[in-house]
Amino acid sequence: MKQILNGSEIVIECLKEQGVDTIFGYPGGCILNIYDELYKHSDEITHILTSHEQGASHAADGYARATGKVGVCFATSGPGATNLVTGLATAHMDSIPVVAITANVGVNLLGKDSFQEIDIKGVTMPITKHNYIVKDIEQLADTIRDAFRIAMTGRKGPVLVDITKDVTAAKTYFESKEPEKIYPLCDRIQENKLQEAIKLIEKSKKPFIMVGGGCTLANASEEVREFVHKVDAPVCDTLMGKGAFDGNAENYTGMIGMHGTKTSNIGASKCDLLIALGCRFSDRVVGNVKTFAKKAKIIHIDVDAAEINKNVVVDTPIIGDVKAVLTMLNKRLDEQSHKEWLEEIYELKAKYPLTYHEEQLSGPGVIEKIDELTNNDAIICTEVGQHQMWAAQFYKYPQPRRFLTSGGLGTMGYGLGASLGAKVGRPDKTVVNIAGDGCFRMNMNEIATATRSNIPVIQVVINNHVLGMVRQWQTLFYGERYSATTLYDKVDFVKLAEAMGGKAKRVTTIDEFEAAFKEALECGEFYLIDCIIDSDDKVWPMVAPGGSIAEAFSEEDLAKK
Repeated sequence: MKQILNGSEIVIECLKEQGVDTIFGYPGGCILNIYDELYKHSDEITHILTSHEQGASHAADGYARATGKVGVCFATSGPGATNLVTGLATAHMDSIPVVAITANVGVNLLGKDSFQEIDIKGVTMPITKHNYIVKDIEQLADTIRDAFRIAMTGRKGPVLVDITKDVTAAKTYFESKEPEKIYPLCDRIQENKLQEAIKLIEKSKKPFIMVGGGCTLANASEEVREFVHKVDAPVCDTLMGKGAFDGNAENYTGMIGMHGTKTSNIGASKCDLLIALGCRFSDRVVGNVKTFAKKAKIIHIDVDAAEINKNVVVDTPIIGDVKAVLTMLNKRLDEQSHKEWLEEIYELKAKYPLTYHEEQLSGPGVIEKIDELTNNDAIICTEVGQHQMWAAQFYKYPQPRRFLTSGGLGTMGYGLGASLGAKVGRPDKTVVNIAGDGCFRMNMNEIATATRSNIPVIQVVINNHVLGMVRQWQTLFYGERYSATTLYDKVDFVKLAEAMGGKAKRVTTIDEFEAAFKEALECGEFYLIDCIIDSDDKVWPMVAPGGSIAEAFSEEDLAKK
């Protein structure tokens, strides 16, 4: 039934059509009409007022990663809109479905440098999957519907809808519609490429499977596990692929790349067939392109044709939804057997385990204790740096959507906002944000969001009083010239958390950490644990910039040199 509604009413009705239950945002003058209408629907849509618009964009991103649904954020014009930019770029690099709705000045004020006017469509064009500015009320409803469809179709990503203020007040006829069903993209899957892939698999003596973030985004975890069983191969993952294959499985070899395990890096270098599932062969995975998997034929399955042969030239590309492709391959593929190859991989795992100094509090020790105390069943968010790599290495992710991190853009300040979105989306899960002290400073104001909205995330700060990953590079490659990376100052994270209404403890031993974390699990409030570790702790193994991943070196290797 058609009814006459104003633009703000249409925005809310379209969001309800799409099943939106949560919005993260910050109001302002140009978006006031929409916020006024949102107020009338507070029993249907929860609004989380963040401390900063960047926090809202990261929260929408974390909500999307944790739930598989579209995350939604609101911001006003000008600086409100531009504050979303880092969050949109983060979502864009990692293919996360987010719809950002901003408001702009009225149509008659556009292009006149009006107060808080910005061409946010132009600003965000390179960092969104698509974006719009709506200047006509008649186009509003279909634009919002298109935004959700585009965000979830094919390779997922963020979409921005900018609406002029006069459109939010204008009126027109509106008729509710059922959301358009999203189907996996299968029209470019070629039969001859499927056959090529099967022949390569059947011929292979040493296959190796690399699982990327596309497997999680396509909800292909079950298909991945069946495929691994059929191929009978060892499995590594990228940073974004964690959990799409069980991190506790015997044939799981760990992460690949710059801080990947030696087993994964050597395995990829020794294999005769590399099967890449939903990966984009980023520089942090590949290292030196000329030496990457040089003994192997490569099968690359990805939904985005633009990723084929972009970074690594492959032998058999299959373009299409990875879940759909694996379903086809699993039906046709006979069970293979690679006992000798797997035994060789298991010997590498035994020879090159991940280790750390257990005599003192350390990042890896903290991560392992979190794994133990959460029964391997938490959602782990991170910022970016050493703690991020330790969280990828030492927490064993058994399921997808349990590890939320900024992989492509490497956004310091991502994790706290993302953890709030994840907890709102998955209130049944323990949500832990792991941060370095440098990253935590970026958006620590979102503690106020957690306490104001009663979002009980656990914030663990791995506090080494330096920018740890940059310092690690300065130690190894810049002659120990620690330019602008030392953070010894008077900032007290415990007092900060308490001042913002949370609970907090500072710990210097693993026993103190265990006691504090157990208290955090039980208290049902925002809880920060400040973990003091050594400034010179490093992430091992490591591949030198521009080096071959086969030449990953450990602390012991460095000592021998």
